[in-house]
Amino acid sequence: MYNTRFKKFKKRYIIPVILSGFIFVGSSFREDFFEIAKQIEIFTNLFKTVNMNYVDETNPGEMMDKAIKSMLADLDPYTNYFNEGDVVKFKINNTGEYTGIGALITRKEGKIIIKEPYKDYPADKAGLKAGDEIFQIGDVNLKDYKEDASALMRGVKNTKVEVKFIRQGKTQNATIVLDEVEVKAVPFYGKVDDKTGYIVLSQFNRKASFETQAALLDLKTQGAERIILDLRGNPGGLLNEAVNICNLFVPKGEVIVTTKSKIEKHNQSYKTTREPIDLDIPVVVLVDGKSASASEIVAGALQDLDRAIVVGSRSFGKGLVQRPLDLTYGTQVKVTISRYYTPSGRCIQALDYSKKDVNGKAIKTDAKNFNAFKTKKGRTVYDGGGIQPDVELEETKLSSIAEALQRNDAVFNYATVYFYKNPNLGTKIPTISEADFNDFKAFLKKENFSFDTDTEKQLKKTIEAAQVEKIDENIKTEYQNLMTALRKSEDIQLNKNQSEIKELLLDELIKRYQYKEGLYQYYIQNNSEVKKATSILANASEYNKILLK
Repeated sequence: MYNTRFKKFKKRYIIPVILSGFIFVGSSFREDFFEIAKQIEIFTNLFKTVNMNYVDETNPGEMMDKAIKSMLADLDPYTNYFNEGDVVKFKINNTGEYTGIGALITRKEGKIIIKEPYKDYPADKAGLKAGDEIFQIGDVNLKDYKEDASALMRGVKNTKVEVKFIRQGKTQNATIVLDEVEVKAVPFYGKVDDKTGYIVLSQFNRKASFETQAALLDLKTQGAERIILDLRGNPGGLLNEAVNICNLFVPKGEVIVTTKSKIEKHNQSYKTTREPIDLDIPVVVLVDGKSASASEIVAGALQDLDRAIVVGSRSFGKGLVQRPLDLTYGTQVKVTISRYYTPSGRCIQALDYSKKDVNGKAIKTDAKNFNAFKTKKGRTVYDGGGIQPDVELEETKLSSIAEALQRNDAVFNYATVYFYKNPNLGTKIPTISEADFNDFKAFLKKENFSFDTDTEKQLKKTIEAAQVEKIDENIKTEYQNLMTALRKSEDIQLNKNQSEIKELLLDELIKRYQYKEGLYQYYIQNNSEVKKATSILANASEYNKILLK
């Protein structure tokens, strides 16, 4: 009976076909399926033809890996393909635990640079410091090693890893004993004053809500009657942890975030599912331009529900939702499937990757085109990407010159030089004097530091093109005059933003002497954003006025 009906149905209608998780029906399906099949056939023939006929030996695996990743890069930065080796790397993001050296690292010019060793973890115990340049792991010289070098420093607990590194121009050796490394979601919490608690939430791993709740309860036990939740620099993580953290302060059954997609099954509302810890304790959330994704969900939801005051600068604007999908041979693709929306209906996403400018960069919504929305109590808030704070602070916004100094490691590298010139400061807070600032500027000139401004990049491209065309001698004088003028302009910008740059230098130096914990201890009493949050919380009438209570 069933088969007969199915056959009749099949004759009358086009059967829906599932292709890579998407459903196409009717004529739309026929057109899309034909185009996909056509392009796959062209690509398969091209790939086969090139590999069979190319003059040199090719590596089909590498070619395909690059082809797939280049194709996806044209969509957005978050839709990514992971080969078998890539898949293993992301355990740390989901669990908060891994076996390794316990340090923030980066790779540069054939070396691994220690950016920040975590206190009492393997790298720290082995004596490694920020700025150390590892060039050999075991018998592997990293200059000739093209794979993921950090994998060479992972393994079973108690494995000994021999490394060679350069420190201040001298080659040294160290033995790192691998151990389990727990990446804390809440690396620090404490009291600003008798009644104000301060919680730093640095990421949204599986322990984020548990650690935040534990910190909140402990601070309340210590007498805290108001809370600062610091999400500055937090890049995000697990969605359910963002919901659970909001749930500490809002009732059960409250909508925290909604996802919207062209695929019906991806349209979901995420609600709180537990009884809250405290519905009344005043809360200020700190954000900046590096607060993204789950951080923006927490800040946006607590703002829209009039449950917290957001202080700082507009957040990053990462409102695209990804889902990992398993492929064959242990590979995986992470696909952007929807967008995040706060309870008031604001889209968190800042850049529209479907619309790009002449340089191929995604377009950001102009402020004049922002849309107004209403919070639960009727306050006006705006979209446009990211979360706009209720109280905006200029000091949380990095100037372009400061961003360049951070991006190109000028602050980091100078801090390394300063640390070895002044090795015995201990717990004393360094003072960045006028002489120190001038020394920093001299360091930039000595290192021939590039600010990588658009103007500087274009000038360098011009002289490079002139060298190719052998006309560089004709414009050499003009080029040097322009570069001199540019350097003077950059020097003016350095002086103009001296206070901001000094703060960046001080933050980096405190970490060198006292680790990240020392920096947070410093923030409690000295950071301007924490001070502003504390003053708002201490003034009940101001706090209630902002939230229309």
